[in-house]
Amino acid sequence: MSKTTTGKRFLWLPALLALALVAAACGSDSASSDAGSDDPTTTAAPDDSSEDTEAPAETEPPPPMDEMVEAFDANGDGVVTIGVAAAGPANDGAYYQAVVDAAQSISAENGFADPIVVDEIQAADAATALSDLAAQVDILVVGASEIAEPLGDLTEKFPDVYWYCNCGAGFPDTPGLAQALDDGSEIGFTAGAATALLLGETDQTEVVFIGCCDLGFEKEFFLSFQMGLTETNAGLTVTYVPSGDFPFDFNNVANATEALSNAVAGGAGAVVPYLGEAHRPVVQAANEAGIITMSAGSSTVCDASEELDYSIAVRFDGGDYIRAIFPQILSGEMKEGDIKRFLVGVDAEPGAVICNPTDEQQTAMDEVYAKIAAGDYAADFGAIKGEAYAG
Repeated sequence: MSKTTTGKRFLWLPALLALALVAAACGSDSASSDAGSDDPTTTAAPDDSSEDTEAPAETEPPPPMDEMVEAFDANGDGVVTIGVAAAGPANDGAYYQAVVDAAQSISAENGFADPIVVDEIQAADAATALSDLAAQVDILVVGASEIAEPLGDLTEKFPDVYWYCNCGAGFPDTPGLAQALDDGSEIGFTAGAATALLLGETDQTEVVFIGCCDLGFEKEFFLSFQMGLTETNAGLTVTYVPSGDFPFDFNNVANATEALSNAVAGGAGAVVPYLGEAHRPVVQAANEAGIITMSAGSSTVCDASEELDYSIAVRFDGGDYIRAIFPQILSGEMKEGDIKRFLVGVDAEPGAVICNPTDEQQTAMDEVYAKIAAGDYAADFGAIKGEAYAG
């Protein structure tokens, strides 16, 4: 589609305004995803001055297929194709797969072509991989900010492609890029609180946090997790252990499982597997050791269909975010350059939940969510961000 045609992307929207409104797709969805950037990638402190779009209470139904082709067919092949760019394996059963699964379900529901997925993209190769993918698709979903650095240039190089990124809090506003953001401090705090509540039922006091490489967004999540843990139970401690051999190496199974083995031998009663491809192997090892473990992104691990035994779902699920936002993208409400922030206690998608809570534990978690939504910890979270991203 030419730049002139791009201007027609939303010409059909006024006609849709006469249609009856339907319920928005931003309710609680327990989709899937696990970290690694999957991470919940927060690469810098968020800029509260950005003009965010809040998911409306109601949204337009998707337009007919021929109108969506006219609106989104960037390469003129007569069909709409979603591309997915993932930093990790598309079938990891965790964060990366969640985004891929969401793109596949959205494509099927709307009669689009099968998505084109490029996975295991290294940050150094991102510009080339994303450019090659953009030439083949009409809507391009970038899974996380670890491979998003070239987007400022690429959104200008491919202006007719609709660009969307689960970039995490703090990624810079980009005129040609729609974004889903969340707040790593809010989510990390809820994970720490949930872990403290479960450890309170045991005689163990040590938690191990297995990450990659002490990246800024990891620091934010760790520090807020620590805050939530100790505010709920001052007698608990958490230790960060890196497992990556290079920046963004959230997939090192050997290093991560060895780190867990050492931590269990040292008396750890819970593990935060803040990982990508290495996530499920660590969870399996935690199950064998009989300690508390949790997802890092996924919202579906509490479901009966989950094969592993999770104690907590720490939700910053890229699939959930996509399912919430895409009805607004297809109707024209979510435009390139718009930002949607998913906030704990405000939106249904983010935050930790205990899989099988007691009534007392659920009440305590409800109170945590309410305090976060009320801004009780805003100053603390700001200080954490300042420490995490300093230098």
